[in-house]
Amino acid sequence: MSRTFRIAPSILSADFAALGAEVRRVIDAGADWIHFDVMDNHYVPNLTFGPMVCEALRKHAVTADGRRVPIDVHLMVQPVDALAQAFAQAGADLISFHPEASAHVDRTLQLIRASGCQAGLVFNPASSIEMLEWVIDKVDLVLVMSVNPGFGGQSFIDSALRKIERLRGTIDASGRDIRLEVDGGIKVDNIRRVADAGADTFVAGSAIFGQSDYRAVIDAMRARLAAA
Repeated sequence: MSRTFRIAPSILSADFAALGAEVRRVIDAGADWIHFDVMDNHYVPNLTFGPMVCEALRKHAVTADGRRVPIDVHLMVQPVDALAQAFAQAGADLISFHPEASAHVDRTLQLIRASGCQAGLVFNPASSIEMLEWVIDKVDLVLVMSVNPGFGGQSFIDSALRKIERLRGTIDASGRDIRLEVDGGIKVDNIRRVADAGADTFVAGSAIFGQSDYRAVIDAMRARLAAA
């Protein structure tokens, strides 16, 4: 099946002192989405961005010709519902959360969609994916963590490839238009392998923001994705 690939740079690795400029720069370099990692120092041992930062960056997340670039919010928080609604109001386009952080997963998915955003589930390296079967009709995005959540710059966990393969089978069997995203350790030299397992959307943080030429990295990733 032919898939449209998306590259979603994670601003967790950007220059925090110049986030607006960093968002514009990476969009000019060819980013499809802006990935927004929200950590609460509770569900994960780190603290990052709140809804006000998302709202402030919304006006920067546009192309040179004025097209809105989706902000892809990954909530690593517990509880989920109040912050999900706050990020929807702040301009998020997609909001994903970890099912174990929600008391009622089906209800949280409904809440996100009712707020005007696409809804996603996130599966950690050791998390079971069986829950997807029961809520797949309310899911627009599945995010596979190929590192343990909480910190940027970690190495890719190879067992994630098997999880991606299983999820690709589940999504294809459902016949639904669901994005399969991967976050953690994505680089030019492994992005093709991850795509071959079934992913279509790729979060990259330090692999892009750790280099001086963002376009060169994104172009190299696209070249690998286009290779037979």
